[in-house]
Amino acid sequence: MHSVGICGTDIHNWKKGYMLLEKYPIKPRGLGHEGSGVVSATGDGVTEVHIGDRVAIQPLFPCMECEFCEAARYNICPKIALWIGTGGQFTRYIVRSAKCCYRLPDHVSFEEGALLEPLALGLHAVQRSGVGIGKTVLIVGAGSIGMLCLLSAKAAGATETCVADIFQGRLDSAKKVCQTSVVLVDSTDGEEMAIKIEETMGNMPDITIECSGSEAAIQMAIHATKPGGTVALAGLAPPMATIPLAIATVKELNITCVFRYAHDSYRRALAAVSTGTINAKPVITHHFPLEKAPEAMEAARVAKDGAIKIIVDCYKQKE
Repeated sequence: MHSVGICGTDIHNWKKGYMLLEKYPIKPRGLGHEGSGVVSATGDGVTEVHIGDRVAIQPLFPCMECEFCEAARYNICPKIALWIGTGGQFTRYIVRSAKCCYRLPDHVSFEEGALLEPLALGLHAVQRSGVGIGKTVLIVGAGSIGMLCLLSAKAAGATETCVADIFQGRLDSAKKVCQTSVVLVDSTDGEEMAIKIEETMGNMPDITIECSGSEAAIQMAIHATKPGGTVALAGLAPPMATIPLAIATVKELNITCVFRYAHDSYRRALAAVSTGTINAKPVITHHFPLEKAPEAMEAARVAKDGAIKIIVDCYKQKE
């Protein structure tokens, strides 16, 4: 392994245990699923990759036999696994199926390879929410998923964007990623924040992509979105959440859910990065060596120094 990004899922699993415990009973398991590295060995009959290839590693393992996999919606495969056994990617070496390895062009860095997994989610969220040319988009949550949704929305043709977050440092970092307006969320009153967002954008957004999973943020997203618009829930919410459903009904909002990614999102992420359609590198704000992974996780948890995407360098560094 070379470069592995820290995801909000990793932080949740580290601090609170594995999500969706009812469906996936907890087991001891390693963390890390946004990685890239170099092929050091191959099994018999492997032809997709060769020793020395630089690859990004798609971490999902669907059954490829059920009706959902046949419809290219493998993210909702009932038998899908995010890891095989206990093996996360925060380690020096892992064993993975060659079918999960995507060769990186020479001009695409290992760090960019580590961004393909969350970028695939961003592209999937934008596709699910219907972002297109001329649409105005609000991104709630300025973490790495929010920023990659922002870049994906820009690439899809969004003309006006705004990012809302509770951390000013992250908003400052967001403005360095690409041109966008920002709103500091300083109240849990969704209606109050919706007014602030409308004043900042000059209108209510056509589409809101909620990336934090916070109950208050979901409420704010519903209040903020234009009547007839779409609220896409890309952050993993709590098992039960209170939302202003009457407001959503009266506004005739489309509420759509986003879980991981499907179709050809991972391949499209690689194409977007390799062609320069999306420059994801500014999303990376910090690097930590593997030996300091716990410090890296804590820095990601509290958004230290405006942290957006933290990369753990898993290769053995020179003395």
